[in-house]
Amino acid sequence: MGDIGTLLKKWDVPCGEAGIRDLEAFAALLTDWNTRMDLTSVPAQEMAARHFLDSLLPLREAALFPRGARLIDVGTGAGFPGLALAAARRDLQVTLLEAQGKRCQFLNAVRDALKLENVTVIQDRAEVLGRAPGHRESYDLAVARAVAGLNVLCEYLLPFVRTGGFALCWKGPAVLEEMTDGRAAAQALGGRVETPLEMTCGDLEGRRLLVPVRKMEETSHQYPRKNGIPAKRPIQCAKS
Repeated sequence: MGDIGTLLKKWDVPCGEAGIRDLEAFAALLTDWNTRMDLTSVPAQEMAARHFLDSLLPLREAALFPRGARLIDVGTGAGFPGLALAAARRDLQVTLLEAQGKRCQFLNAVRDALKLENVTVIQDRAEVLGRAPGHRESYDLAVARAVAGLNVLCEYLLPFVRTGGFALCWKGPAVLEEMTDGRAAAQALGGRVETPLEMTCGDLEGRRLLVPVRKMEETSHQYPRKNGIPAKRPIQCAKS
């Protein structure tokens, strides 16, 4: 068994043997494609922990990932966390949203090689797709890993989430300094930031946190704003 399976079992991440084989095939394809395309700067020997374990540790929070959930990964890049989640949990219906065409080619190649019928790849921006019928307010979960500050992530993610669903943000310790503006953005977008969940483990460097943002009500139609605006002019807490 490869490093991925060893780490998932060590840290009690739920994933069957078939899922582990798919994840190892994904890792092999990523290593191969990365020689021709800039997909990741993480060395091959570190991918098992820094990409796969980091992406899949939240599966231990079973209540956040109900069977058959519809999930969108915004800014998926090389497929983390969304493609890894789809391989580990084929019951999840996963949409991978990525703006760069070459990365979408890679994602489609992995999907086809692994026969992941539960995966759809879309080349677009969150500010555009977040307004599209069939996507807006349509997902149980919207996720992102290492994309932006918490307030910016809320504007990217919450327009996709149905009322009662969650935006899930993979973050490092800096998120604790982003909470005030993150809460203000979540409230403006119809959400509520809940208590961060500790995802730190001995095989990952540094502290890891998963920040759940519960969707409490529909997002105002003024959000998301036009391309680039959420990052350039993020929602912030009003200064007293």
